[in-house]
Amino acid sequence: MSHFTPMNTMATKDPRFALRFATPDDAGLLLDFMHQLGTFQKMRDKIVATEVGLRQLLTQGKGEAILGDYDGKTVGFAYFCQTSSAFIGQSGLYIDGFLVSESMRGKGLGKIMMTFMAKLALARGCQRLEWACLDWNEPSIQFYRNLGAQSVDIMTIYRFGPEQLKVNAALF
Repeated sequence: MSHFTPMNTMATKDPRFALRFATPDDAGLLLDFMHQLGTFQKMRDKIVATEVGLRQLLTQGKGEAILGDYDGKTVGFAYFCQTSSAFIGQSGLYIDGFLVSESMRGKGLGKIMMTFMAKLALARGCQRLEWACLDWNEPSIQFYRNLGAQSVDIMTIYRFGPEQLKVNAALF
């Protein structure tokens, strides 16, 4: 299996499109993409990440990202982290943010990025790649289904935010 290191710039099937791993110095660029994603998802106000916070996640290895450069300009990103499941005893990668700039859609760049993520997951010994998609986002749902992805419709994700974490932790 091949090993991908953060210093690599990887050529793709499109000679104008290359992928590279984000470094902590790319935190501002990632934040810009998260704001674009939040705007697209009609959830811009929910994006409360900061450049400092993203830099810290990247520095600590708690999160990673790949960036897609088209003719030298960054036009896409995928932010992800390692996961595991006791249910199936497997590890995986979870894509938390994924976007190709609107003006660059339809060129196959998203497919290149997703197929790279699949290859990366396998190279790291993972058995799955997961992500979430808003129920109303029909174009993305079709894109994922065309790649062979299946939705998990039997559960709802629940979350403790910062305040609920503190309240519940204090109960211990």
